[in-house]
Amino acid sequence: MRLEELIQSTQKVSRKELKRIFAKGLVRVDGQIERNISRNVDSNLHQISLNQRLLTTKERYYILNKPKGVVTANKDAQYPTVFDCLHANDRCNQLKFVGRLDRQTEGLLLLTTNGQLAYDLLQPNQKVSKTYEVWLKEAAEYADIDRFKAGITFLDGTKCQSAQLTLLGTAPFHHVQVTIQEGKFHQVKKMFLSVGKKVEELKRITFGPLVLDDTLAVGQYRRLTIEELQRLKPYFR
Repeated sequence: MRLEELIQSTQKVSRKELKRIFAKGLVRVDGQIERNISRNVDSNLHQISLNQRLLTTKERYYILNKPKGVVTANKDAQYPTVFDCLHANDRCNQLKFVGRLDRQTEGLLLLTTNGQLAYDLLQPNQKVSKTYEVWLKEAAEYADIDRFKAGITFLDGTKCQSAQLTLLGTAPFHHVQVTIQEGKFHQVKKMFLSVGKKVEELKRITFGPLVLDDTLAVGQYRRLTIEELQRLKPYFR
């Protein structure tokens, strides 16, 4: 939560009073005077005080193992959305999904009420890595590793950044992993199509420091642990 939102919501102060509070150095984060009213904070990660009184945030962070057939959208007239995967008492209007997975892709999706974090995680300069497990119709080749590393060019001429391709198991390699740091529309599917392979199954297994483990079944979700939230701390600014 941005400091200005936290203070205005808990202290009911005007914008003018808010600026005066910061000008006087009354706001501290982890013991240091904070002048940036837009700084993103969470009381699970930071000690936040106003005139020596501790403030607490109530942000929500969920990791969802998104199933196929579910769309990453706030509402849809035809298909269930990722928010339909949540229990009613865990839903709220402030929840946002961080990035998108298309309807036929399953796997890790972060949902949070922390809009500033959601925005920052998607900025290109953050270079947040995403790893996907991929099942291909046509087998991948060793030469594809170098092609992905050099940067795939889509059939329409769009150039991708360098990506890491890992061949799994033994030849023929129909099962692979790919790690990217971008979020172009249908990027992974288009990358493989550009080297003559069709993606049949796609699953995201990591997003930045978050990892989808075997304990979370398809369609299930849970709150982030404190340890997982700590791993996201570098993206709070």
